[in-house]
Amino acid sequence: MAVARTEQRPNPASTSKTQANARRSRLAAATEPPIRPGPHTAAVAMGGPAVDGCITLANAHLRLELAPSLGGGITRFDWRHQGALVPIFRPCVDPGPDTDPNQLACYPLLPYSNRIGNGHFQFSGRSIDVPCNRAGEPLPLHGDGWLGAWNVAEETSTRVRLTLDRSDGKPYAFRAAQTYTLDDATLAVTLDVENTGDDALPFGLGLHPFLMREADTELSAAAGGVWLCGDDWLPVRHVPAPPAWQFGVAYPMPSEMVNNAFTGWSGRTSVLWPKRRLSLTIAADTDYYVLYAPPGESFFCFEPVDHPINAVNLPGGGEAHGMTVLEPGERLSREFRFTVERTGEAARRARPRTRAGAKARARDASR
Repeated sequence: MAVARTEQRPNPASTSKTQANARRSRLAAATEPPIRPGPHTAAVAMGGPAVDGCITLANAHLRLELAPSLGGGITRFDWRHQGALVPIFRPCVDPGPDTDPNQLACYPLLPYSNRIGNGHFQFSGRSIDVPCNRAGEPLPLHGDGWLGAWNVAEETSTRVRLTLDRSDGKPYAFRAAQTYTLDDATLAVTLDVENTGDDALPFGLGLHPFLMREADTELSAAAGGVWLCGDDWLPVRHVPAPPAWQFGVAYPMPSEMVNNAFTGWSGRTSVLWPKRRLSLTIAADTDYYVLYAPPGESFFCFEPVDHPINAVNLPGGGEAHGMTVLEPGERLSREFRFTVERTGEAARRARPRTRAGAKARARDASR
């Protein structure tokens, strides 16, 4: 005798609720760092040698790894997409105690950026000597921040504040802080410096990120002018930005070597990776940037700074070229923002909102 079988049809309401719960669970998992902040975080996550005190910040869109002991620098900055980490900054491979700062993904520039010619400048009737600070470099480079170990002052899962005390430094005596914050799809970095010395000096701030470079990478970074450099990379002449370096719209990365300071920057830049369908918007309250784009490498450096290379020795001195003269006890602060976005999202948001489109979005939101 045949037995009748009753087909069990899924309940639409139950299915919708199950999908919504699953989606909330995935979001909650993505919002939490896979490994909580603490000692050796980056080393454990990437399988490299231990770096004491590494910190991981993460939210639903971004993941950031920091090494306070390595100049307070970034070892990784990634976009989180469908369970994968997509590098935005060139990741540091196997970070360890002996990692060269130029292998990091990003580091701070303070109390000045780039090189100082002859390790010397004149200021307010005084002769200022700046010692070389790095083996193999004939000139002082990038100040002290990128070479020191920073202290962790505050820490949460999406924000950390690091501090550095160089009150015994010469000629620059200072205290500094850098704060990293993940806000939705934006990494915000704030640099602060206070003159703790006995005399006024010109101070400057910047960041040195190493961005991923692929065959189709494009850059939009309009600038009014550029400092041409000599063989020692020090500026010798200021000229209008040549056509190949104007970057007024998204423009392919130049094939020749670029290592120059650009002036008259709007403070806003876009980097595009068409094959990845990703874009990065860089915003800073500065008027200059240094572009370092060595041919044949998998990275380039777009360094938002508030002064050009060797500003202290240019006509008029550092204060005529973006640096800020700080009296003892005075402070300077700059903010840098890096926002990651899927290309096409902005265009979709700008499309006319039809009734059919609104209904489709409502259906998607309820799932």
